[in-house]
Amino acid sequence: MQTDTTPAVWARGLVRKFGKKTAVDHVDLTVYPGEFYGLLGPNGAGKTTTIKMIVGLLRPTEGSAGIDQFDTWKQPIEVKKRVGVLPEEFNLYDRLTGAELLDFTAAMHRLPRDDARERRNELLHLLDLEDAASSLIADYSRGMRKKLALAAAVIHAPPVLFLDEPFEGVDPVSARLIRRLLQRYTRQGATIVFSSHVMELVERLCSRVGVMMHGKLVGEATPEELRASHGSVEAAFLDLVGAQDLGDGLAWLGTSSG
Repeated sequence: MQTDTTPAVWARGLVRKFGKKTAVDHVDLTVYPGEFYGLLGPNGAGKTTTIKMIVGLLRPTEGSAGIDQFDTWKQPIEVKKRVGVLPEEFNLYDRLTGAELLDFTAAMHRLPRDDARERRNELLHLLDLEDAASSLIADYSRGMRKKLALAAAVIHAPPVLFLDEPFEGVDPVSARLIRRLLQRYTRQGATIVFSSHVMELVERLCSRVGVMMHGKLVGEATPEELRASHGSVEAAFLDLVGAQDLGDGLAWLGTSSG
């Protein structure tokens, strides 16, 4: 839900090159406070690279990006105070317990100890990690690690949250817990930007969707607008990225060699 005219997240002419390859090609992006913005695209479209440049994990070749009135690369401390990030590949401290990691993250953000303990316990409960709170992260499954990384991303209550494939590798129960936490978060006025390949979740969660292809932002609309024009978000996505029907083929898969 759009609640303000001042962008919560912005990018202007954002470019990132790796050698001769242009991964992100002059992307302009505006996300408003309270929006749940889905960034879609096939593998290699530039979604992850765009998110990394906005949050300060990867320096742009050209252009600028920021949070609220702050430029990520001119005022990095102010930006990092205001964002939580769940990257696609997250590195956690395997020799800490889940509870210790959340305590450490809260201390990094200078939360008062009592507030930090209360938030830690509530997040562990909401994400069904209470029984594993005293176990080493090295013993966590991938789904458990993703939930813990999400808890670490939100424990300081940032107004803007970036999630790169937050539902990948998690079971349906964990996915529901994550979805409920995110919906509760946006109801409280937070802004979420996330990338995903799961069209059903995008259609259910997002207030607006942007589609990337070959490093460019090729379209933006609400899920309702995409359904009205194409019948579904998935159909609109396939149309925007120019997906082709390659035919049946592979007839040999049904044959026996014996």
